[in-house]
Amino acid sequence: MSKPNEGAAAHDRPGTAAPPDLPPMQGPAGRPGGFGGRPRGPVARPKNFTATLRRLWSFVGSERRLLTVIFLFLLATAGIAMTAPWLIGQAVDAMGGADSGGPGTVQPKLLGLLVLALGAAYVTDAVLNFLQGWLMAGVSQRIVANLRQTLFAKLQKLPLTYFDSRPHGEMMSRLSNDIDNVSSTISQSTTQLMSGLIAIAGSLVMMIVLSPVLTLASLVTVPMVYFLGRTITRRTGKLFKEQQAQLGRMNGHIEETISGLHVVKAFNYEARAVNDFEEMNGRLYEVGLKAQIYSGYMMPLLGVINNIGFAAVAVTGGIMAVNGAITVGLIASFLGYSRQFVRPLNDMANIYNILQSGVAGAERVFEVLDEGEETADRPGAVELKHPVGRVVFDRVSFGYRADVPILKEVSFEAAAGSSTAFIGPTGAGKTTIINLLTRFYDVTGGTITIDGRDIRDYTRDSLRRCFGIVLQDTYLFSGTIRDNIKYGKPDASDEEVAEAAEMANADGFIRRLPKQYDTVLSENGGGLSQGQRQLLAIARAILAKPSILILDEATSSIDTRTELHIQDALLKLMQGRTSFIIAHRLNTIRDADMIRVIDRGTIAESGTHDELLRKEGLYRRMVYNQFKHAPGALE
Repeated sequence: MSKPNEGAAAHDRPGTAAPPDLPPMQGPAGRPGGFGGRPRGPVARPKNFTATLRRLWSFVGSERRLLTVIFLFLLATAGIAMTAPWLIGQAVDAMGGADSGGPGTVQPKLLGLLVLALGAAYVTDAVLNFLQGWLMAGVSQRIVANLRQTLFAKLQKLPLTYFDSRPHGEMMSRLSNDIDNVSSTISQSTTQLMSGLIAIAGSLVMMIVLSPVLTLASLVTVPMVYFLGRTITRRTGKLFKEQQAQLGRMNGHIEETISGLHVVKAFNYEARAVNDFEEMNGRLYEVGLKAQIYSGYMMPLLGVINNIGFAAVAVTGGIMAVNGAITVGLIASFLGYSRQFVRPLNDMANIYNILQSGVAGAERVFEVLDEGEETADRPGAVELKHPVGRVVFDRVSFGYRADVPILKEVSFEAAAGSSTAFIGPTGAGKTTIINLLTRFYDVTGGTITIDGRDIRDYTRDSLRRCFGIVLQDTYLFSGTIRDNIKYGKPDASDEEVAEAAEMANADGFIRRLPKQYDTVLSENGGGLSQGQRQLLAIARAILAKPSILILDEATSSIDTRTELHIQDALLKLMQGRTSFIIAHRLNTIRDADMIRVIDRGTIAESGTHDELLRKEGLYRRMVYNQFKHAPGALE
């Protein structure tokens, strides 16, 4: 089965032109149809930093046990860190301090034990740090993998209207760049944050135990660190959010330009595309530079503040030591604890700066996760099993905007196994009828029934399984030809695949390829002709064995000779199936059981080819305009 809504006709589907309630796609300079994607307004700073962090914590789930183990390792390393400065102070005193019997008196045995204890502490600390880093790497990657999986699954559940109004590259940026930012933040900042809090609390306690006076002297710098961090992160939070948004816009431009490269070259747009990219890259450079500059202010200024703190401790400690209030070893220990106290404070300010970037990415991810999904199945919805294919539209109305109706009380019936063709001017609503039938959108008035039951009473999955769709712009996925044909029926055997390809007249050209059905296709079937891609799409639909077939401009972009091969394959596909055909080429629909002419959202005429010609209405005029130079066209 073809990909849902794959390549729907450009004339009236919302996939190619934004729905009526949205302005046209604009380029970076405001040009309609430009390659830069939709312009955005000013980017706000993160809405709620704390709430986003709490929501990110909800993705931890089963990893909380390992996080508990990591926390215990952090406590152990913190205990060792608290012990080391005390051991250093004791060693200093053992080498001739006041407690060792006076200046010049060394206690070799005690000094040796202290050195061994200090060495053991450092080795143990290194092992525990390695283990916690190893465990945290696994935890962070699993959390981010879960977040990435959740985001991708969400994208599959969003309605088409969401993608109609957003550049695909911008969506890809959220799935890749923003998720990577979150990954870096979790892996780098979590353990630093936890260990920093423990180190600050432990060091502060030990400093107070050693000397309350020196503790007061060292705490002079704490307010400076707080106000510096708060001032800088206020600015960088806004800049990092804007940086991610600019990156998303640039990715959207790249994706659009590469996807439409043939159009870019055909209209000699290369230079302008480069200029557009240069503008976006320049904006990204500017906001990124500002973010990095403001972030870069942090460490030099913190260094100045630290030096002020150490100077205050040194002066106060020196005065107290001269007066005999404390020993030189105690000053050495206190300086060690002071470093352990100040360093995490510095790290906290820097970590918070890093968290701003991660939170900016997480917010953009959560914005997608908060989008409304396709309407849920009704309570009690049933599976559509063994559909016969009788379709009835009863006074169906629909509009992409409430005040701009597209279809106006459209009513018709298609008998099981019959073929119905829709024809009409561009934008009349032909493809909209198909989008409503497949429930890509729900009707705003009236009902659509299949086999006598409202399609909204069926589960959406079972409803769509009954359709086979062949569209004008066939989409093939990266992978083998066999995989592409099996897209609608993954459990099909190789024999079934070959049989479907043979019925679609595709087996011949596939056999001529070097690896035949195992030939690997690039994205969208690069290397194959339009006709060959179309034949593969027909084979895909044949293999799915749909009860209802939809052909939307299936032969409009191929030459007449190739069309003859495809028409033969389509006739085989349509046998015994309810078929709906949308076409501008009248020779592809003249044999339909019923032709319905759509004009301005209503059915203007209905009948067979011969009946409509005799009415001398819109259909006859369309036939005349298309075949006025062909003798006998109106016979």
